[in-house]
Formats: sequence, structure tokens, C-alpha cells
Amino acid sequence: MEILWFNFAFVYISSLFSRFLSRPLEHEPYIKPNKLLVLFTMLSLILVAGLRRNIGDTYFYMHAYEVDTFQLSQINFKDEFGFYFLQWLLHRLSDNPQILVFVAALITNGLIVLVLYKYSRMFELGIYVYIASGAFTVSMNGIRQSLAAAIIFAATKYILEGHWKRFILVVLLAATIHQSALIFIPIYFIVRRKAWTKVTFLLLLGAVVIAFGFNTFSSLLFDALSDTKYGHYSTFSEGGANILRIAVTAVPLLIAYLGRERLRAFWPKSDYIVNLSLLGFIFMIIASKNWIFARFDIYFDLYSLILITWIIPLFIEKNRFLVYYGVIVCYFIYFYYEQVVTLGIEYNSDYIH
Repeated sequence: MEILWFNFAFVYISSLFSRFLSRPLEHEPYIKPNKLLVLFTMLSLILVAGLRRNIGDTYFYMHAYEVDTFQLSQINFKDEFGFYFLQWLLHRLSDNPQILVFVAALITNGLIVLVLYKYSRMFELGIYVYIASGAFTVSMNGIRQSLAAAIIFAATKYILEGHWKRFILVVLLAATIHQSALIFIPIYFIVRRKAWTKVTFLLLLGAVVIAFGFNTFSSLLFDALSDTKYGHYSTFSEGGANILRIAVTAVPLLIAYLGRERLRAFWPKSDYIVNLSLLGFIFMIIASKNWIFARFDIYFDLYSLILITWIIPLFIEKNRFLVYYGVIVCYFIYFYYEQVVTLGIEYNSDYIH
């Protein structure tokens, strides 16, 4: 765990100073952090994640890479062939499974940091919450889905600017890594609207209804999935999402709602990010009955990272300092509770000691 603590401290400090040395952009609401310090932040995340040999399903991915023989003739273009092709390509370079873990970490963390660099108001806060919320740890657990999520996250520009054809092409690419990415084709058209309308509250009401009638909903859903590769999720019985996790997801949205007009004045396109974060909260409500639905938040939590960097300026200037460090302290407590007390995360590497 010492390596993870060191990484946590280093990336926050380097990203914090990158904002201190930032420059505003004319006619844009964004602030561009110092590129060199952003690079240091990115490298630390990539090296720590890419040189690990444990955490979550890392062992199984590495073992499969060692024992499987990857041949182009074996690619089934009906399934998630993109990840198979990536492994085939990497096998041409090395049989060491560390290369798979490293390249996945490189793409995943590289894309996430680049998007936060471009669209965050307070870059270091997005990076801090990326680690403290557990999203960084999750990226080392669900490797394929996190890779697909980062690819879609990289297409945030197309959501904000309304380029639906380009966005769908990126989604189709991500779906070759993990088919759950296809959910973003209808989601694009759902989130491209003003936040906090009647549709917003209907979606929230629908999530509550599903949560209360979960047995009926899950029976219908898993019957529909019974003949697919995801049919085995019907036997998933590890309980629901922790109420604390739901509260952590809800707080930034509550602040964004209370300051919605001010947020629109700061950043007119923020409604789309709010809507994406809201969908993450809806899936988390449903996940209170079955944790498997929280896997969709691997996608939506990334947009919450952007949102949380914009909520500090919503407060009057004299209160911003208190709110900022309130976020820092509360997320630190959450990180310690989840990663140390609950999960007991240990970090092992053959390269970092």
C-alpha cells in the first residue's frame, strides 16, 4: 500500500502545481495547467498501474496472456475481438504478460488525464478524486471495461460539440474491447439536452421504481440476457452498493443542482456533463440492490471527475477555500475507509519496491 500512498501524494502535488502555473484561455471557460507537470502526473499513474502484478483480476489477465496462443485466424468478429487483437499484437513484441498490463494502463490513464487536462476547472481536484473515489483502483481491476471507458471518455469533445457520427464510431471501437460500451449510443441522445428538466426527474423516479421493484426488473433483464455471454450475471449475489458510495456519487450532483444557473453561466455546455453524471447516480441507485449494475459507473464516474472540478467556483469566494478542503478531507476519509479498512488493498510489483 506504500506505493499507492506515495503515488497519491505525488500526483496531487504535481497536479496542484500544474494549476498554479496554468494559463487561462481566451473566450473559453477552461484553464490549461502546466504541460510538464501534467506529464509527471500522467507518468506516475501509468507506471504504478502498469507495473503492478496484482489487484483485482490482474493475475487472471496475465495468466491468460501467458498460456493462450493468439492467432489472427482465431478472431471471432462477433465478440470483443479488439482486445484479442491487442493481445495478438503485443505477443509479437513480448511474451511477458507485464506488457499487456502496462499498455492497458498507458492507454487508460493517458486518455483520462488528457481529458481532465482539457475540460477540468481545477485539474488537481479531478486527479485527486480519481484516486480517492477508487476509480484508479477500479481501472486496475476491470481492465477491459476501464480501457473501453477511457476510449469513450476521450470522445467527450464529440458529446460537447454534437458530433454524433464521430462519437458513435468511437463507441463502436470501444465495444470491440467491452460490449457494454454500446450503451453509449442511445445515451448520447439522452444527455444532449438541458439538465434538470422533467426528463431528469422522470429518470430519477424510474431508478427509484426499479430499485423498489428490483426482483421483477432483474428477472426480465436476465431473461433477456440468458442466451448471451452476460447471462451468468443472473447468479451474481454479492449484495448491493454501499449507501456511502451512493452518497459520494450524489453530493456533487446536489451542489450542481443548487448552483445550476451559475454553473451554466460559467460553462454553457456543462449540462451534458451533469446529465452523464446523473446517469451514473441512477445506475448506482439500481446497484443498491445488486452490485453488478455499479459496473456501469466505470463509465460514468469519469464524467463526475470533470463535474466536481467545477462545483468549487459555484460558492461565493470567501467560502471556496473551506469547500475545497472539505472535499479533500471527505474524499480522503472515504479513500481510507474503502481501500484500507474495507478492501485491504495491497500493491505488489516486480519493478517497484
